Amino acid sequence: MLDTDAYFARIGYEGKASADLATLSALHALHPAAIVFENLDPLLGRPVPLDLAALQAKLVTGRRGGYCFEQNTLFKAVLEALGFSVTSLAARVLWMVPPGAPPNPRAHMVLKVTLPEGAYLADVGFGGLLASAPLRFLYDVEQPTPAGVLRLVESDGLVTLQAELASHWQDVYRFTLEPQFPIDFEVANWFTSTHPNSRFRNVLMVQRLTPKGRVSLFNRRLARRFADGRVEEVMLTDARELEQTLKTEFDLAPPADLTPVFARLPAS
Repeated sequence: MLDTDAYFARIGYEGKASADLATLSALHALHPAAIVFENLDPLLGRPVPLDLAALQAKLVTGRRGGYCFEQNTLFKAVLEALGFSVTSLAARVLWMVPPGAPPNPRAHMVLKVTLPEGAYLADVGFGGLLASAPLRFLYDVEQPTPAGVLRLVESDGLVTLQAELASHWQDVYRFTLEPQFPIDFEVANWFTSTHPNSRFRNVLMVQRLTPKGRVSLFNRRLARRFADGRVEEVMLTDARELEQTLKTEFDLAPPADLTPVFARLPAS
């Protein structure tokens, strides 16, 4: 059974919990600031269960993070417990995919939340570019958020999330509105967490939103991106520095000795 009080305490939510846009927006802002995106378990060769008890034990009481299937499965459960109408959707990641590359599998989980004001896209688990707010399902409309300007575009039944970068719009991921079921994500999660060619088995990705901006760790490179456009980057030099960075920058206690993991991470 979901412990919403423990979840609210975990993310620091103290407001009234109702199935309305104000609550959805508040939870969507607080969740990625408290429960970081991270893929340590696949890198360590550990299973990634998606049942609610395991997710609460890891992300809530265990104060760990997780990737999209974990994050958005938990977020969906919280929203539904509050009375929201939520539909799970599956997306193909396009973020930083080279032109002409083969398509990625539909291995990213997103949520459609239906409110009296209309439908909203909710996603607290995209580690390439964490979102700080839900997006109204309006196409070709720029939607400013605290973490950047986003928009949805639609063509032939395919919806693409795009982010405004310095000089252009960058595709983030693409999806349809076909509802997905838990078994669909069990299959995708199995591939993502176990296949030897899965990105999540081969690179380290950690990201957190903060009041000052966005903090990301990709392999050995730590980047702090501030709201005013400044970027600070640091290269980590050893496993001890990695563990300290996880604790201080992401409030994340490593679940195991990361020396073997660090040795596998590319230096660039």
